[in-house]
Amino acid sequence: MLWLKALHLIFMVTWFAGLFYLPRLFVYHAQATDTLSVERFKLMERKLFYGIMTPGAGLTLGFGLGLLAYAWPLYGGMGWLHLKLLLILLLVGYHLWCWRLLEDFRLDRNRRSHVWYRWFNEAPVLLLVGIVLLATLKPF
Repeated sequence: MLWLKALHLIFMVTWFAGLFYLPRLFVYHAQATDTLSVERFKLMERKLFYGIMTPGAGLTLGFGLGLLAYAWPLYGGMGWLHLKLLLILLLVGYHLWCWRLLEDFRLDRNRRSHVWYRWFNEAPVLLLVGIVLLATLKPF
């Protein structure tokens, strides 16, 4: 059980590193005007999303499901766990939205400003705070 928890946390950190950095790259990409910079951002975004962020997400969710199977008899009826699972679903939705935005940039069809991406970059912070507080405090 402790190995599952440790691996879950390690890959969660990896996933969140990508969730924090990819939208920041989108900010800079949206500001880029020269072809060399635009192509560099496309490469960086693709490598981050497919090489670090998505494997981190998959492993986080996989080890999390292992923890969930182990802990369900103890915590399955508690509201904090259900809310945490909802926040995780929102986080997966955010991850998929990042993929959609990545594709828009790849196809040179971004229509959003760098300011929009700065605000977009804040969503995973809120989700992280909620998830960690629920998992740690188990308030209800």
